[in-house]
Amino acid sequence: MKGFVIKTLINAVAIWVAAWIVSGIQLAQGKADWQHKALTVLGVAVVFGLVNWLIKPVVKLFSFPLFILTLGLITFVINALMLMLTSWASGKLELDFHVNNFGNALIGSLIISLVAWGLHLALDDD
Repeated sequence: MKGFVIKTLINAVAIWVAAWIVSGIQLAQGKADWQHKALTVLGVAVVFGLVNWLIKPVVKLFSFPLFILTLGLITFVINALMLMLTSWASGKLELDFHVNNFGNALIGSLIISLVAWGLHLALDDD
């Protein structure tokens, strides 16, 4: 349970950083107070974790030939698609998170991956 909480918090920070850097990713826009923004980013991190836990392995399995053909670079595209799916699911759950287009999702997923990787190295998630 502790590992899940730490991973969710790491994802929340990574998503917040991506939304801060990429102008095409909106997270709790408007005059929202910090509590609303914090709850929104935590909710989006949970949705993002569920999408990556449930759907990403299936997509990776079916795209295995593309992994071989592209030497793994298709991972960036899959991560961007998972971020766009998170944006869609967040909209259905009325969370204030939106990714404008695939290009923004690609850049955002790269930032999320780098920040999460760095935080996983800095923090012990076990």
